[in-house]
Amino acid sequence: MKDSSRITKKIDRDSVYYVLYWSEMKKADKYEIITSVPAVAGIYELYYMDDRKKLNLFYVAKCWYGGLRHHIRMDTDAETEQDEKRKKIVDEHDCYYRYAVHQSLKDMEDILYFFARTYFPASNKVSSSGRYTNIFVKEISPNKIITV
Repeated sequence: MKDSSRITKKIDRDSVYYVLYWSEMKKADKYEIITSVPAVAGIYELYYMDDRKKLNLFYVAKCWYGGLRHHIRMDTDAETEQDEKRKKIVDEHDCYYRYAVHQSLKDMEDILYFFARTYFPASNKVSSSGRYTNIFVKEISPNKIITV
């Protein structure tokens, strides 16, 4: 099956409208990640499954250098994860990921800014590219969870 994860963009004056076509949600397995995730720039999300079998978002990031394959692989392995909070989550739970391929760093900054304001409003750590007054993001997901 061809990977159709990508991000599209439409500009209307000072507003931008992004559409994220996420990859399928997959259970993190370092060998599967190495063979199936592309080594290109993009945005990815990490989830963990709690005791009630619910997926919980715990990390959203962009990657430029190293690519999606490298970052998802490193961030879903307790042996290589550097952040102590995420390391604990990865060590204690099954983790899942999804991604969208994109080659524009400034576009990814805008999308992460939108996500930070939407999902983590108390966080001030992410800034937009500054190109647009209004940023809108629509997410399209295949709604499948793939386990290996």
